[in-house]
Amino acid sequence: MSAAAPPPVIVLVRPQLGENIGKAARAMLNFGLTELRLVAPRDGWPNPDAGPAASGADDVLAEARIFGTLAEAVADCTTIYATTVRKRGVTKPVLTPEAAAREVHASAGRSAYVFGPERSGLETDDVTLAHKIVTVPINPEFASLNLAQAVILLAYEWSKGIALASPPEVPLDPPAEHGVLEEFIQHLERDLDKSGYFFPPERREMTLRTLRTALTKTGWSYNDIRMMHGIITALGRTPRAR
Repeated sequence: MSAAAPPPVIVLVRPQLGENIGKAARAMLNFGLTELRLVAPRDGWPNPDAGPAASGADDVLAEARIFGTLAEAVADCTTIYATTVRKRGVTKPVLTPEAAAREVHASAGRSAYVFGPERSGLETDDVTLAHKIVTVPINPEFASLNLAQAVILLAYEWSKGIALASPPEVPLDPPAEHGVLEEFIQHLERDLDKSGYFFPPERREMTLRTLRTALTKTGWSYNDIRMMHGIITALGRTPRAR
């Protein structure tokens, strides 16, 4: 993998809705992509519906570049990936998003991921301009991805090759010793006995066994058990008059 490989540009060809452009910008920035190029957006640019949908990815929108044709938008790119299903009459290598991402990282030149209009996708003439096709493996019974979903899938695969911050790990409380859990189970059993929960009486042992099996699956912490003691105690009290 080349350390100097530049990030791919995202090219939206004739996007129809400003909201979808904003969502695509948000998807890009989530995974470290910032260069957005728009080819002949249907409703012009800037579009007032894009900003709210971007949810903070305003810099991506502010720096977006507008082009009249796809050829102009990718003129500085060395490898162009058309994101589409395989087109009849177009013979191009077909890659998964993961394979395309590996190629982008290994390339010294600028790469472009090209996406078509929301309703119809890329036209054949757009695809013939590309070097390769990227197709997302998808359920053939429901092959429906919106524009932002398609962008985020490719951006995510590309992001695997760079160092993005992971969500902070929050350490879990260690599980309590079994003796502490046993005290809680006995507390619960006493209160269930008082409430008449075990009915009919001959099913008491089986019900207790089922209850114990459920409670020993959870890995309760000391705080969990202390809270549950308090809940059971509170449930056993006579409600205060109001």
